[in-house]
Amino acid sequence: MATYKVTVATGDMVEAGTNNSISITLVGSYGESRQTTVSFFFLPGKEKSLSVHCGQDLGPIVLIRLHKWRLFLEDAWFCKDVRVTAPNGTLYRFPCYQWLEGVTTVEVREGSGKKLVDDKLQILKEHRHRELAARQEAYRWKNFAQGWPRCLNVDSIFELDSNIQFSRIRANNFTGFLIFQGASHFLSGFLLRRSSWNSLDEMRTIFSRTQGRDIGECLWCCPLPLPLH
Repeated sequence: MATYKVTVATGDMVEAGTNNSISITLVGSYGESRQTTVSFFFLPGKEKSLSVHCGQDLGPIVLIRLHKWRLFLEDAWFCKDVRVTAPNGTLYRFPCYQWLEGVTTVEVREGSGKKLVDDKLQILKEHRHRELAARQEAYRWKNFAQGWPRCLNVDSIFELDSNIQFSRIRANNFTGFLIFQGASHFLSGFLLRRSSWNSLDEMRTIFSRTQGRDIGECLWCCPLPLPLH
């Protein structure tokens, strides 16, 4: 009997957690474990630890499979990474950093950064082939118009995988930053100014709340003209 200690980490974004069922399979050079349930509930930024019991030593762990099952309602999950400690104390890290949606299984290789020629095991060669085929399917190109650069062959960004799209979380963060900066400039009297600046020192005073950003960067970001005497 061989026991592996597994730690599964969820991303720290607001919507990264899930109430769907997540299970894991360990794949080693000598065999693979049975599918083991990790949890039915994940909170953002938290980790889940468990023990995976196997009838024999699996050898070096080369990849893992994360299985997501929808119980009632779909709830996407963002996996940060997985760490596996073998019975001999060897630590294997599996960086994931992707969304899992629907009923799906995602294979993640051990994060040691190997080249194609380093894939001695057939299971790793097959995994690389499947990964390449999936990327070729996701990134198909078309000509938008004669003479224009090629673009993705989709009619809408919503046809893209969620890991490719500009996420709603990042968009909300960007919008919130713009609102904060706009309010800061409004309160400092910048947005209501109708006269020209008297000097660069006056401009530095107005932009003193920009958290140390270079004045040239502030001028570049600002959509309004800034006339100088």
